[in-house]
Amino acid sequence: MDVKFERLSEVNGLITVSLAEADYADKVKKQLKDIAKNHVEKGFRPGAAPKSLIEKKYGTAVKYDVVNKTVSDALFDYVKEQKLPVLGNPVPEANDNFDINNAEFTFVFKVGLAPEIPNKVNKDLTVPYYTIEVTDEMIDNQSEGMRRRMGEQVKGDVTEPDALVKGEMVELDAEGNPLAEGIVQPRGIVAPKYFKSEEQRKLFEEKHVGDVVVFNPWETCEGNPTELSSMLNIGKDDVEAHKGNFAMTISEIIVLRPAELNQEYFDNVFGKDKVHNEEEYRAALKEMIANQLMADSNYRFSIDAKDALIKAVGDIDLPDDILKDYLRMQNEALNEENIEKEYAEARPQLVWQIIRDRAAETLGIKIEEADLLNVARLIARNQFAQYGMTSAPEESIDRLAQEIMKDKKSRERLIEQSFDMKFYEGVHNAVTLDEKTVSVADFNALFTAPEEA
Repeated sequence: MDVKFERLSEVNGLITVSLAEADYADKVKKQLKDIAKNHVEKGFRPGAAPKSLIEKKYGTAVKYDVVNKTVSDALFDYVKEQKLPVLGNPVPEANDNFDINNAEFTFVFKVGLAPEIPNKVNKDLTVPYYTIEVTDEMIDNQSEGMRRRMGEQVKGDVTEPDALVKGEMVELDAEGNPLAEGIVQPRGIVAPKYFKSEEQRKLFEEKHVGDVVVFNPWETCEGNPTELSSMLNIGKDDVEAHKGNFAMTISEIIVLRPAELNQEYFDNVFGKDKVHNEEEYRAALKEMIANQLMADSNYRFSIDAKDALIKAVGDIDLPDDILKDYLRMQNEALNEENIEKEYAEARPQLVWQIIRDRAAETLGIKIEEADLLNVARLIARNQFAQYGMTSAPEESIDRLAQEIMKDKKSRERLIEQSFDMKFYEGVHNAVTLDEKTVSVADFNALFTAPEEA
């Protein structure tokens, strides 16, 4: 067997694979022998069919398969051994003179090569990094939200915006009287905060136990069958017949009382004895918010770093014709009429992938099991934080992280996230940062398209 590579240009080349009969003959014989041994031929006992019959019936197909696999293995082994930076897969050239009955074969493959990319990840490259300013208003809002999550529900004297209201609900006729054989829900519960109608929500403002509120359940949820059936305790198929008003006699008001700013609350939020007073509490909240906003800053940095690297590298050549052929081989829907549009859309991402891979190689980015575990623990910690558990036990975080890593799809995402995190961290440390502190509004404006600005 002979494999040769010919470079036609910086990004185009040919690989020629030549097979002699000795390269595949033994493999063909072995496969035919296995068929003769295991395949049942009509009129013969298992394994007793004549060799000539087996060769005549299956020889061509077996030879074709063996030659194809031998060439494919030789091709990809050569690419791997020679470390050729092949883009996509080699594309076979058409061979109108191919005859499977020949003893020797020559196959030619067009290969697209990744261009040499200069190293631009260094201190000569400047990338902006935006830190979002943490304001007192942010701290107040964070505190309010956390105190409410850790607060308790108690009986109240008057309705508040987020109160639960309980009482008997009675369906009314057009004159406002109890409807004969209408719905009576003795244990009705409503949460006016979630009404879709502002008008209906206002009907429950500043009401007391014993007050009667006339409202329209249908309008509170825009006729949603699921919500109405739950509110009125009827089947979903019956809600259409009950679009009128109801009278609710309030028997109980449940309001939420935020957690007190005391040591028990501080310990629940930040861990035992980490915070001791309101001043330390606000400082800890500020740090918490800053850490949360850092993810946004890093995301923006990834966008700016990508743009900066692409601009620094400039235009690069690609084996466009070969890549178009490769895309057509991958997608039967592509043809001469639509391939240009499809390739034009795919090319920028391919350019970035080449630049990124070259930069990652320069930075020595490698993903290890410990990296996946770190990302899994970060995801687990964030999941606990969503439920207000900002100081979840480490053993609980580790247990959830291990469960995340066991899932195949989750693991694939972990690999992608780990690579991105390590890559942009490496870029962050290698380039010159133009650091800026901005408000939330100014930061959000960075994502506004120029024509919208």
